[in-house]
Amino acid sequence: MGKIRVLIVDDSALVRQIFSRELARDPRIEVVGTAPDPFVARDKIVQLHPDVLTLDLEMPRMDGLVFLRKLMRHYPLPVVIVSSLTPKGSELALEAMAAGAVDVLCKPGSAYSVSDLSIELIDKVKAAAQAVVHKSAQVSPGVTAAPAKLKTTTDKIVAVGASTGGTVAIETFLKAMPSNAPGILIVQHMPEQFTHSFAGRLNQVCHIEVREAQDGDTIGPGLALIAPGNSHLLLRRNGARYRVEVKSGPLVCRHRPSVDVLFKSVAQAAGANAVGVIMTGMGRDGAAGMKQMHDRGAYTIAQDEQSCIVFGMPREAIALDAADAVLPLQALSSAVIEYVEKRQRDMVAAATRP
Repeated sequence: MGKIRVLIVDDSALVRQIFSRELARDPRIEVVGTAPDPFVARDKIVQLHPDVLTLDLEMPRMDGLVFLRKLMRHYPLPVVIVSSLTPKGSELALEAMAAGAVDVLCKPGSAYSVSDLSIELIDKVKAAAQAVVHKSAQVSPGVTAAPAKLKTTTDKIVAVGASTGGTVAIETFLKAMPSNAPGILIVQHMPEQFTHSFAGRLNQVCHIEVREAQDGDTIGPGLALIAPGNSHLLLRRNGARYRVEVKSGPLVCRHRPSVDVLFKSVAQAAGANAVGVIMTGMGRDGAAGMKQMHDRGAYTIAQDEQSCIVFGMPREAIALDAADAVLPLQALSSAVIEYVEKRQRDMVAAATRP
């Protein structure tokens, strides 16, 4: 397999220099060119045929979001967005991912040390190189028609993990959930502060409440909590109630938040009362945790290869025999609801049996 060919598009000469230097540290990556604006980038894409683009969103002559939308219509390829760590930067990055970008990286100096930047940049470029990008890689805007409510509310817990391509996958999953859906905990690999904007956008288009998790939050029907960037999310049981713990700690599977950390805590706290869903993403984060959930009686689902942007995390879970079912993205929500309703019916039947 040849090297991953990268084109860096950024109006900052310093950023172009830093990215070129850090990417050159990995023998599998070759920086084939740089561009200070989208007009130069357009010509170099045609000339150099890069495998991956890193794209700044705030540039002169044409902003990165306009360029990205044109690119995805006419010449789709994997794009890693480079965004400032500001509310505006977060919003623009989320719009870019809805438009087809596969991942987001904070600008140098806004969130990373040089060593952290190098790890993140290389990992995201490698993940993007594996991404399957289509011209139609967008989520339809607005709130969809309300799904039918569950016949009874439930104390089940749904744990979801995703990485590259996960923002679109999670939106698709949550928009299909009824207003009294089981409580949902989500880890999406995403920079700090971006998760707050992500939760806010989801809350506007979903029938359930979606917000960034805070330490001590109670989780129950009709609520989805998203792990804050740079913090682990864990489930704890407090009598008959479930609460979440948000805390720092070491990177797990190179990530914080880590899907493994969430899934293992759900296995311990909820056992067979949980459902686990692992979605698109590179690497193996979540596979071992899903195996623990599966072994403790939880129902576990992996997204299938055809509907994944990157079939890494689900593949690792499947290889461990951790998944009870492997399903396309559009079927994940209904599978969770059908399983929960069946469990509720079985429990009622058992309770009324003479």
